[in-house]
Amino acid sequence: MLYTRAVLEQNEDNSLAPYALRAQNSQGRDYPEPQPGYRTLFQQDRDRILHTTAFRRLEYKTQVFVNHEGDYYRTRLTHTLEVAQVGRSLASALGANVDLVEAVCLAHDLGHPPFGHSGEAILNQLMSGQGGFDHNKQSLRIVEQLEHRYPDFLGLNLTWETREGMVKHETEYDVSDAARFGPDRRGSLEAQLANPADEMAYTAHDLDDGLRAGLLRPEQLAGLAWWSRLQENLEWDGQHFDELLRHRLVRRLTGLLIHDQVEATARRLREAGVTSADAVRALPENVIGHSPDVAEMTRELRKFLYENMYYHPHVMRMQAKAGRVLAALFAAYVKEPRQLPREEQAKLAARSLERVVCDYIAGMTDRFALQEYAKMFDPLTPV
Repeated sequence: MLYTRAVLEQNEDNSLAPYALRAQNSQGRDYPEPQPGYRTLFQQDRDRILHTTAFRRLEYKTQVFVNHEGDYYRTRLTHTLEVAQVGRSLASALGANVDLVEAVCLAHDLGHPPFGHSGEAILNQLMSGQGGFDHNKQSLRIVEQLEHRYPDFLGLNLTWETREGMVKHETEYDVSDAARFGPDRRGSLEAQLANPADEMAYTAHDLDDGLRAGLLRPEQLAGLAWWSRLQENLEWDGQHFDELLRHRLVRRLTGLLIHDQVEATARRLREAGVTSADAVRALPENVIGHSPDVAEMTRELRKFLYENMYYHPHVMRMQAKAGRVLAALFAAYVKEPRQLPREEQAKLAARSLERVVCDYIAGMTDRFALQEYAKMFDPLTPV
């Protein structure tokens, strides 16, 4: 039996919860295209995202540690893959559209510049008065304008629902601008699921990387509610800490976070009495979330990570170096645009010089930015 698009859509309709989005009910694409034969529209979106240049570049973009600091630390790409895994787990348990959640999760960080959030901060500062820089907005620009892979349109021509999910990827740190995507309504359940998947993934894997790197020590975590819960859950006496135990702790943390998110969200969905995707969007606030106790425990853990890892002197020094590299490149390209590649210079007819330079730098990987810096400022480095 062939599982054509029609069969896949029927399977969706039979298996998904009533509040989930169905691919057959999509608002479609900006540019009409033939329907895929053996994929739903959301599966096609996912595949288009995976094949972008921007997605491949995530392999060499910083999560917390700059790429050359070690092969075992998370990169922006491995972070994205972990977000997609958590998102799929949440969507599957709640009866949401797994393909759409995966597409949104895979696209959520396409717009991140080199060197993580420090790179984003310096580009936003450099673009002050020119529209600023925000990685969420840049992700949308990538899939709508900057990736050029089709003869008839710019971008990937993704469905409205996938782009809505990207735009409404909103956390306590990332505030969305949904002007073209129903700004007065909540995101779909699938859009909302991408947010906690992101937060759960980086909370767990940044703790893992911090312990692996030695920036964090187990004794520092003593007294944190999550640390005490994990010790009790694993029946660990707190005496001997090794690599295997670290894996067990992080794995259990991820599992408990997902379990609580599913249970708490399912309870809110029942209490709200939602029976359609539109009913989810009409709610006064997002329905996705942890239980109050776990939410407080997780805030405490994230605060600890900020104070002891993200602001660790080692991390701050690397971020300061990164900021100087990007600022110097930006100034050099703006002062003499003919140093840009010719394909970038060609874009000056449609965009401001500063935006072209910003887009070019934002697309760089960590190592390419460092190589460009050496070519630009080290007279002994071949150009």
